[in-house]
Amino acid sequence: MASSYSTDLKLELMVTGENAGTWGDNTNNNLNLIQQAIAGFESVALSDGGTVALAMTDKTISNARNMVLKFTGTLTTASTVTIPDGIEKFYIIDLSAVTGVTNLTIKTVSGTGFTAGEAAIVAAYSDGTNLNEIALNTLGGTIATAQIDDDAISTAKLSDNAVTTAKISNANVTTAKIADNAITSDKISALQVTQAKIANDAVGPDQLSNTAVTPGSYDLASITVDAQGRITAASDGAAGGGGFVANFTASGGQSGTFTANPASTSILAYMGGGGGGTDPSRQPAGRGGWGIWSATVTAPFAASYSVGTGGSNGQNGQATNFYNFTANGGQSAPGGPGNAPGANWVGNSSNFKQPERSGNGAYWSTGHGGGLVGMTSGTNGGPGNLWVWEA
Repeated sequence: MASSYSTDLKLELMVTGENAGTWGDNTNNNLNLIQQAIAGFESVALSDGGTVALAMTDKTISNARNMVLKFTGTLTTASTVTIPDGIEKFYIIDLSAVTGVTNLTIKTVSGTGFTAGEAAIVAAYSDGTNLNEIALNTLGGTIATAQIDDDAISTAKLSDNAVTTAKISNANVTTAKIADNAITSDKISALQVTQAKIANDAVGPDQLSNTAVTPGSYDLASITVDAQGRITAASDGAAGGGGFVANFTASGGQSGTFTANPASTSILAYMGGGGGGTDPSRQPAGRGGWGIWSATVTAPFAASYSVGTGGSNGQNGQATNFYNFTANGGQSAPGGPGNAPGANWVGNSSNFKQPERSGNGAYWSTGHGGGLVGMTSGTNGGPGNLWVWEA
């Protein structure tokens, strides 16, 4: 009875009593075939764009039987390597010498296989129908930290989105890890810039955003301030009530026109008429009338004025006139004081001291009110006066 051959490695299966005198040679041949299957290596040149068919021949050394197959060549288009159908075998395939390796497919003649992904050494097994690649992502088990060298994971090994915030401990982000221009405004939360983070004198004019306020000087400024102390609006204002400023004065004998500040809305006039003069009777003459007047005005405001003089020997003092206010002069001796019709406040003997005799004349010890009165024979009365305040 003739010998048969094994399905996978094509070893000769001899029948008892057959091959007399050649049994030893046949057995040695089978051992060589087993050796090739376990430890055999062969380099196989590829055909660019073609198919290289590996063979597994009965009881003959064949390239498909080797444990290790190293393919070589340059591939520019789809190329194929086939192994025979029906065999079950494990292979180590070296693709490191193949250029254009992604053009290569390794498969069984009638079944499927795999397309090479990189020029590296891979493993595969045939199940009798298809050739199956053994890749890292198909193996069981895990790679623990202890199995990874400290310098084994380089930047090139990390995908752009692989390192997430959860993978970075707070203590590992140090100043040395941050590039000079790496932190932009978008990376800083508005709540993270606290007063403690800002050095003294660090915020200058260039760091402050502009407001709607036009730079410049403002008269009697009206301003708006927000909760952060910034001036957000400013404009020229007008003088408020009670903010009177004295800016005009005139004395006896002077006359002219007073013109108010364009921003003024009120005036306050302090006026006194001239004092009366004495005559040979040496009786005291009357002091000039005096008082304070106020009025609301509209710009532009102007009004004429004339300030009374004191009466000469035996003459009445002259009145002081401004706008529609009048402080009458005092009468000559022995006459009475002048009056201040329409004044908001009138000076009188209860709010000023009585005249006192002194040398060649008399005076009001406070220096206010109407013109001084003459006391000595031939003495002239004191001059009137005018002061104007604006607001």
